[in-house]
Amino acid sequence: MDMTRNEQLNEQFREKAKALVAQMTLDEKVSQTTNWAKAVDRLGIKAYNWWNEALHGVARAGVATVFPQAITSAGSFDEDLLEKIADVISTEGRAKYNEQQKYNDTDIYKGLTFWSPNINIFRDPRWGRGHETFGEDPYLTSRLGKRFVDGIQGHDEKYMKAAACAKHFAVHSGPEDIRHSFNAEVSDIDLWETYLPAFKVLVEDAKVEAVMGAYNRTNGEACCASKTLLIDILRDMWNFKGHVTSDCWALKDLNEGHGLTKDLEDSAALAANNGCDVNCGNCFELLNLAIKDGKVSEERLDEMCVNLFTTRMKLGLLGEVNDNPFDKIDYMSVDTKANREFNLQVALKSMTLLENRNNALPLDLSKIKTLGVIGPNANSRRALVGNYEGTASEYITVLEGIQRYIRENAKEETRVLYSEGCHLYKDRVENLGIENDRISEVKTICNYSDVVIVVVGLDATLEGEEGDTGNQYGSGDKRDLKLPGNQQLIVDTCLESGKPVILVLMAGSAMQMQGAEEKAAAYLYAGYPGAQGGLAVAKILFGENSPEGKLPITFYHEVDELPDFTDYAMKGRTYRYMEQEALYPFGYGLSYSPIEVTNEVATPQADGGIKVSADFTNLGKLSAAETLQVYVSVHKEGAPKWQLKGLKKVTLLPGELQHVEVDLPNDALGLHLGKNEVTVDGDITVYVGTHQPDSRSNALTGTKPAEFNFAVSGTKIENK
Repeated sequence: MDMTRNEQLNEQFREKAKALVAQMTLDEKVSQTTNWAKAVDRLGIKAYNWWNEALHGVARAGVATVFPQAITSAGSFDEDLLEKIADVISTEGRAKYNEQQKYNDTDIYKGLTFWSPNINIFRDPRWGRGHETFGEDPYLTSRLGKRFVDGIQGHDEKYMKAAACAKHFAVHSGPEDIRHSFNAEVSDIDLWETYLPAFKVLVEDAKVEAVMGAYNRTNGEACCASKTLLIDILRDMWNFKGHVTSDCWALKDLNEGHGLTKDLEDSAALAANNGCDVNCGNCFELLNLAIKDGKVSEERLDEMCVNLFTTRMKLGLLGEVNDNPFDKIDYMSVDTKANREFNLQVALKSMTLLENRNNALPLDLSKIKTLGVIGPNANSRRALVGNYEGTASEYITVLEGIQRYIRENAKEETRVLYSEGCHLYKDRVENLGIENDRISEVKTICNYSDVVIVVVGLDATLEGEEGDTGNQYGSGDKRDLKLPGNQQLIVDTCLESGKPVILVLMAGSAMQMQGAEEKAAAYLYAGYPGAQGGLAVAKILFGENSPEGKLPITFYHEVDELPDFTDYAMKGRTYRYMEQEALYPFGYGLSYSPIEVTNEVATPQADGGIKVSADFTNLGKLSAAETLQVYVSVHKEGAPKWQLKGLKKVTLLPGELQHVEVDLPNDALGLHLGKNEVTVDGDITVYVGTHQPDSRSNALTGTKPAEFNFAVSGTKIENK
């Protein structure tokens, strides 16, 4: 097979990397295998720290655009949008890197190897890090993850703008407090049908430059030292050409947590021999001893260094480079007005309207004299951003967004009354106060207000990564789906006032409000909407923009509906395998403008696959967006009920009609039956609409997807 020009250039970089490594001493080579790679001045190798973060913006290194958290932007169901987000991130990352280099700043979080995206499957709403992901569905995660990598790495023929990293490989989604010792046991069909597809797409299609191993074991093998994952699947099956990094300090877990080795030297050897190239941590500092003791070959160390230097050369960071277009990006590309405006658009496209009884939204500003805004997240910057965040130059909370919108748009004076309502999770706001010390203020504001907006939820001090959170729940995980502290009490108090109540949930995971959802006039899931998120909430509440998000996760009624948190079998989890009705289903979201779907067609193609099409018509008076969602049900025992296999988002002007098409490739019509390849054989049903075909979605929307039945055998597809 002839190589592409890009592949030829990559091979040239690899040969140059081999020549460079051949000149290095053992100690010099070992010094390159931890995240803080040392300088080798005699060979022109600068110090470099591999650890940088860009989950939803350049993180932890000063000012940058802080986009909505990954789980929130996933609600856009918009592949193009995710690539644009990542393109801005990598541009700002390059700009910051270029300036940092002028001052020889090679500190942590100052490199161009971004350890994003997190493409683990959000299989359980209790997992604290779920808001770092693109949700619970393998297909949606694959599509959004691929385009995110495209935006990070760019499309230059020779150089990468930055390097993306697919993490955490593999079968990782909590619990956080036992991740350093936990063995995730998973069947072959769940492994290949749920946990691996997104990684496969990012490696084979997006050519992601790096893969990060997870902390846990999978079926007995530590993920950062797994021959099955890192060699058999990643290198041999998927032909991965980049480098593998450990998660941070995960290699010491091989001994201390998993009990697989007797000491750190053996841990370094086990990881190196099984495919890990760079250690976030210091375990690989012992590789020189492991080599001298015959536990690791120097040839393997050479291979590790070649993999790492090849990445740095593809970034244009080693050798004499005078043709890298990304070297010209300067600091004035960071935090621009255009980036802030785009950030606002991302937030507007990502929020999901879950309830809107009697068209309570949008609010008519001309009919509101006094507006109440209540809740611990109403004026919280933390609730805007989630975790792994950068520093924005401007934050607009929900309260500030509402105040700004009213100042700029109200023709007559509208008073905004505000109360924190309660602490996020404690039983009082003031330490010396009595329990529930803001309840009288809540009642007062409700009494004086025409409409009450209640902003509740979580932030990354409660749900997130072990060690980063306040440990109020379980090292970042949630015990249940309830609002913490006194939040439910203030929600109920506002509802009991008799005033129209608009619920706004700011959280990175599924929550339930003990029936308040059914009593509120409207319910908006804002997620963690980024630094401009408060203004986006205001624009949606007052109807300047129609909500267009879809849930990338399932909202359950109770945590008791779920299997045990440590059970990694997919049975009973997510929309694909759950048996009960959801509170709010994956793929569901309302709009202010009714969009009619007609002329649904699913046509088998001669060479395999199915072409799906439908007409969308905006019957409303506002511009609005809608997503064609195509689900496939394979009628085999143990298969998911149905699963998303195609999507296309379109924006429609009032009265506009658009013809929308989606191609289902042949492998979308089958299953991974415990191996790398998809088996396409048997009866299937294809569902075409704007949500999944469950009864709850049908009831909430008043619509039902069209159904098409086929018999498939390889590329032969017949109507039934």
